[in-house]
Amino acid sequence: MPTMIQALNTSLRDALTDDEKVVLLGEDIGTLGGVFRVTDGLKSQFGEHRVIDTPLAESGIVGTAIGLAYRGYRPVVEIQFDGFTYPAFDQLVSQLAKLHYRSRGRVKMPVTVRIPFGGGIGSPEHHSESPEAYFVHTAGLRVFAPSTVEDAYTMLRQAIDCDDPVIFFEPKRRYHEKAELPYGDQWRDEAPCARVVRRGDDVTAIGYGPTVYTLNDAAVAAEDEQISMEVIDLRTLDPLDWSTITQSVKHTGRVVIVHEASAQGGLGAEIAAGITERCFDYLDHAPLRVTGFDVPYPPSKLEHHHLPDLDRVLHAVDTVMRRDEVTALGAAR
Repeated sequence: MPTMIQALNTSLRDALTDDEKVVLLGEDIGTLGGVFRVTDGLKSQFGEHRVIDTPLAESGIVGTAIGLAYRGYRPVVEIQFDGFTYPAFDQLVSQLAKLHYRSRGRVKMPVTVRIPFGGGIGSPEHHSESPEAYFVHTAGLRVFAPSTVEDAYTMLRQAIDCDDPVIFFEPKRRYHEKAELPYGDQWRDEAPCARVVRRGDDVTAIGYGPTVYTLNDAAVAAEDEQISMEVIDLRTLDPLDWSTITQSVKHTGRVVIVHEASAQGGLGAEIAAGITERCFDYLDHAPLRVTGFDVPYPPSKLEHHHLPDLDRVLHAVDTVMRRDEVTALGAAR
């Protein structure tokens, strides 16, 4: 079975084969095949005019992609690591996200920006960050975050086919997961939206990218305490699939939101606010967030303390179930 890396490679290969206007740009993506080998073998198959090794200049890479999109191409940009997006921030936010609106729809920007994101691989800051909130906040960008091998293939094809710019976050901690790939043109069947990974009755647990596996593990562990968790994989961070989210929260009445990024100003805050606005009368407890801490990403020896884990998720579940109040009442007696 292919890994997520191989799924992404196959997705890019199929896109390059199906549309001669698809081109890849990035640092070391050609001869080396990328630092994670996602583009391995593509330069030899499609040539250096379509799989382009660029200078170490993220602003220039994205700016070049914008120019190519103006000329009718569908560029796919690779940013080597999440923390390397910041030199390209002005191009992404001030140009790429604005041009379709600024031109009153005359100009399309079908640019996909692939960004490996998140921690858990023993790397320092700039290699383990979660900058998704910046781009979710930016009108004009779509933001995708697959969590599975199948979604990595399908959603990348959908991103490349989209006429809007897409920031495509790849959970590098899951790069070596294995699963079968979908066949044919199934990726064309529907737009990506949130998926209920596991049905439950007591608590809605919402995550995306690398945290979905943590939530699944927590749901299994919670069964021992007779707690039924419903797990939602957001898949798209912008637009958010509010229909799936609210339907689940109205059913369970409790919600825990999990992401690796720090809490302050994070996507979890937006989701919690949106749930409160839409589902207030159904809530038995305020939405809780389990996130990274509000500090720069720590050294690798400490990252397991920083990342949301099983114990922290289960503690939040106990809190929204008010089990901590029962325990405190018992101790008082």
